[in-house]
Amino acid sequence: MTRPSLRVDAVLVQAVIAGALSFAHLHDLAAAAGQDGWKAWAYPVSVDLLLVAAWRRLRSQGPSRLAWCWFIVALFASLGANIATAGFLNLAHPPAPLRLGIAGWPALAFLGGTLLAHSAEHRTPLPPAPAPETDPEPEQATPPPPEPQHEPAPAPTEDAQALPVSAPAPAVPAVLVDHARKVAEEYRTRTGSPIDTDTLRARLGVPPHLADAIAAHLA
Repeated sequence: MTRPSLRVDAVLVQAVIAGALSFAHLHDLAAAAGQDGWKAWAYPVSVDLLLVAAWRRLRSQGPSRLAWCWFIVALFASLGANIATAGFLNLAHPPAPLRLGIAGWPALAFLGGTLLAHSAEHRTPLPPAPAPETDPEPEQATPPPPEPQHEPAPAPTEDAQALPVSAPAPAVPAVLVDHARKVAEEYRTRTGSPIDTDTLRARLGVPPHLADAIAAHLA
């Protein structure tokens, strides 16, 4: 069984070293300013926590003036401690501004942490775009039924020409009769009277002779 090999991340090692050095410099600066015991160790923890809180706010909610302000304040405190412990200040006799800054840091860090934790920016959501109003679909007109195709009548003979012949009634398809019956029932329901031939012809869009044949089927 093979054991997973341990991989050393150079970036993580560098971060640990830099954090430890910065932590030690903040402790030494707080101790030089008169904060002894556990209080000297609490200052670097406070600075690093404020720095992490501001960075997390920037990553989670995007850039904002509040997060950038406290990020720069914490970064300045950490960077200032690193520079101050490099021999630029006499830590045996620290100046009054340094003592004042160390003494006022707890209140400043408490204010920054509280604002970062409880002042999330509330962005008013945009109202949803109204749905486009669709015009009601126009009532589809019933297409007129196709006129029945009639076979050409044979040419009349001489004897047939002498006698008057009445035109045969056109054949009406069953589909057209059913449709005409629905139109007639709707007209009776709406007006209370049976539909007449002219109205039936106008509703169906058929010739007069075909309307008469349909009316005969409805009688």
